[in-house]
Amino acid sequence: MAALPSASPVAIRPAAIRALLPDPATMPRRAALASLGLGVVAATGFQPIGLWPLALLAMGLFAALLPATRSWKQALWLGWLFGLGHFTLGNSWIATAFTYQANMPAVLGWAAVPLIAVYLGIYPALAAGAARAVTRGVRGTAMALAFAAMWIVAEWLRSWVFTGYSWNPFGMVLLGPMDRPGLAALAPWMGTYALSGLAVLLAAGWVAALLERRVVAGVLGGLLLVAGMHWPAGEGEDGTLAVTLVQPDIRQPRINDPLFYEANLVRLLQRSHRLAGQEGPRLVLWPESGMADYLEDGYPQRYYDRTTTLGSPAFARALLARTIGPDSLLLTGGQRLEINDEGRLAGAYNSVLALGDDGEIRAIYSKAHLVPYGEYLPMRWLLEPLGLSRLVPGAVDFLPGPGPQTLDLGDYGQAGIQVCYEIIFSGQVTDRAARPDYIYTGSNDGWFGAAGPPQHFAQSRMRAIEEGLPVLRSTTTGISGIIDARGVVRHMLPMHEAGRIDAVVPPAAPSTLFARTGNALALGWAFLFLLLAFVAMRQSRR
Repeated sequence: MAALPSASPVAIRPAAIRALLPDPATMPRRAALASLGLGVVAATGFQPIGLWPLALLAMGLFAALLPATRSWKQALWLGWLFGLGHFTLGNSWIATAFTYQANMPAVLGWAAVPLIAVYLGIYPALAAGAARAVTRGVRGTAMALAFAAMWIVAEWLRSWVFTGYSWNPFGMVLLGPMDRPGLAALAPWMGTYALSGLAVLLAAGWVAALLERRVVAGVLGGLLLVAGMHWPAGEGEDGTLAVTLVQPDIRQPRINDPLFYEANLVRLLQRSHRLAGQEGPRLVLWPESGMADYLEDGYPQRYYDRTTTLGSPAFARALLARTIGPDSLLLTGGQRLEINDEGRLAGAYNSVLALGDDGEIRAIYSKAHLVPYGEYLPMRWLLEPLGLSRLVPGAVDFLPGPGPQTLDLGDYGQAGIQVCYEIIFSGQVTDRAARPDYIYTGSNDGWFGAAGPPQHFAQSRMRAIEEGLPVLRSTTTGISGIIDARGVVRHMLPMHEAGRIDAVVPPAAPSTLFARTGNALALGWAFLFLLLAFVAMRQSRR
């Protein structure tokens, strides 16, 4: 995380802050521009920028605009503009993805980012409009609580409407540096979306104190935020299961190029052997997209001829087993095919296969939460004739798997599996009926640009905290690492560095409240905040 800016909250002058807030009733254009700009600034709290004080200040200033709006409709409009700026900066990495495909002009990426933000801005708009409607313009605590409650509901809706897109919930700004969780340590008792509501509430309260010249409260609030974000995490426990986590640094242009299939495999094999002195059961973790060969038998030969570098799936499995050695189990990303009765390709699965030291496939997990326009093309019948296609090669769509599963790997533990994009969905990453010992997530972040991988890694940390489970993350180009159940990064390989991590899997924490209840807990916090908002409104009318 970026270092804390040298400017302290003590140095902020209320008059300077107030000057940033045009009156929406008398200066609607300035209020609109201010909302758009504050949305952009609020996104600077996400990685890799990490300016969380600035993000909270921007969110608090926007919250201060809402009571002055003429109606809920104006608040709705300002909320949409805030979201437009917020998601345009936060999702700017998406533009890079268009540079790694040849079917559409790369320049479309820079149009896609604001177009996605046009839709995503609906959710801050709903939060702002609903908060204004509920409070009817009442200032102070009531508005802050109502806005926090509605923000929680809006983020929860964003996580599942139209298959969901929960990238960068605002609570991510409360995640601390790599060696401590920050205020995200509250996630086991709240969940990420409720943590976002808390971030909104803290931001609104801090800015309100500064605007109302309650200097002591403003200074103390700022100092408490700093202390909470940098509170030491303490010593974590060590586990017993050995793990070798591989990051081959296979750049995106080479992943789908048959000329590099063999070289890509060699980069993985060279970093997977057992080291001298390693004894007992050992997990070996490979990323998504690194393995081109099909490992399952039974497909028509023409599919093996197009992708295989090793001659046959049986030989490929034998080579991998010989490489990892005795008492080792490999978890690797790989594609599986769905062949129809006519012998034609009907679809594919983005999967993780568990391969034992005997060359046998022990278990399989298939990705359930697929990326629209990345792994499948929605409304293909309409969009394909218009020249639009998926961002990754292939004319056949991926098919969804059954959802979160826990794989019983015997001596290698109970593994929860999440492939790439799936890890961002709070409350949707584990099977609650069979709690795993750890979560393994393989990813290909090579097409995410410079900002996407740090944001993706941060969201993996948040899943570890709220679920109370270690997360083991192997990627093609970085960031890879081992995250313990507190969200502390035990080991990490940075972007664009080939290497391996040899360590042990950290132990799981006791099942958290969030792990048992899921997002019902976050919605419960929304209800509590809203109830307190009504209480505050009654107090203000006396």
